[in-house]
Amino acid sequence: MITVSESAKEEVLRLIKEDNLPANSFIRVGVKGGGCSGLSYEMDFDFEAKEEDKVFEDKGVKIVVDKKSFLYLIGTELEYSGGLNGSGFVFHNPNASRTCGCGESFSI
Repeated sequence: MITVSESAKEEVLRLIKEDNLPANSFIRVGVKGGGCSGLSYEMDFDFEAKEEDKVFEDKGVKIVVDKKSFLYLIGTELEYSGGLNGSGFVFHNPNASRTCGCGESFSI
């Protein structure tokens, strides 16, 4: 399962409303090759799930991930940080054995 923190939930719902996205919009998360640690995270809004996707809902937020990426993201929590050093979504991935300094890439 992939979960969202309370702060991530609030930010996702705010963005959906602010961008006037369809009511059936959800977060699509994934993993791709690249970044200084080997793999990097992807995240975007979508409104059409594919047949092979894994679908989760946590705190009223629907999260969709492709089957291959899910293997790397099992147990991950999506957090939102709005601190003075910048704001953005952060992936807390228990499967990552190494992450880069910026937190945008990882290795297993």
